[in-house]
Amino acid sequence: MLLAVAVLVLAIVLDLVLGDPSPNYPEKTAFKLHPTVLMGKFTKILEPHFKSPDPQTAKLLGVLLALTVIVTFAVPVYLGLWALYTFISVFVYAFFGIILLKLAICIKLETDWAKAAAKAIQQNDLTEAKKYSHFSRRDSKDLNGAQISSAVIESMAENLIDFKLSPILAFALFGVTGAIAFRAVNTLDGMVGFKDPEHLHTGWFSANLDHVVNFIPSRLTGILIIAAAAILGKDYRNAWAVARRDHQKTPSRNHGWPMAAMAGALCVQLEKPGQYVLGDDLEPLSPDKILLALKLRNMALVLCVLLSLPIILVTRLYFLPI
Repeated sequence: MLLAVAVLVLAIVLDLVLGDPSPNYPEKTAFKLHPTVLMGKFTKILEPHFKSPDPQTAKLLGVLLALTVIVTFAVPVYLGLWALYTFISVFVYAFFGIILLKLAICIKLETDWAKAAAKAIQQNDLTEAKKYSHFSRRDSKDLNGAQISSAVIESMAENLIDFKLSPILAFALFGVTGAIAFRAVNTLDGMVGFKDPEHLHTGWFSANLDHVVNFIPSRLTGILIIAAAAILGKDYRNAWAVARRDHQKTPSRNHGWPMAAMAGALCVQLEKPGQYVLGDDLEPLSPDKILLALKLRNMALVLCVLLSLPIILVTRLYFLPI
């Protein structure tokens, strides 16, 4: 148990120190070699070979595509760490486990971007601020300051599931291999899990698999944001009310929970123009709300780590997740 806790804590510390390569500079080697990027490229290479004009065949091929990507990245990690743990040294295992788990989470890069966006909006430099809104998957060309703030806050709430809580819980349950497998599932959803004609059938399994593995973590994330609001003295009652009322308004059946909870805790209205509106316009959506959202995110992350400790204890009592 102590080894697993050490790997988790040190992986988070390593991320807070080093961060991740910025996608704003895709030509850099560090970005090209990041596992998430490699998973995406591998999926893109394989995808044309797993297509069929027949919907049922396309769905079956989509299952094979997803399993191929997951197995390709998860199995070598498991075998490699198992060999290090069994034949070399626990310390060598821990060294590589920390690095791999760090690569499955993302905290510092998002933190830096959120702070930079808040500063740029405060200075009314929207050109600079728009550089940090694209990770919300929307065209930032015509966004104003409040809309950029909304995009950044929504992304922080959404990413609290995908890049923090879910991989941490996957590690608590299934070790480093679980966290890497989750990253593959999440990447598959981001690459092929769309409802457009090209991906509707091939990406059906990847999209639904991501929904299944994130079903509990997404709702738990909403609860942790509400708890964080209570601890920090924010409006946790409004966070709960808005989460219950608005979580179904987003296209994603999972991401609506943390985004709506965040909107309620901040007492603001978050909007993706033409798609959804979450929360009530009780207070201005100022850059300060981005910084407050960061505090809520950080507290929710701390609560997640604390929650993972008893899970680690139980799993390590009965088997050894690698």
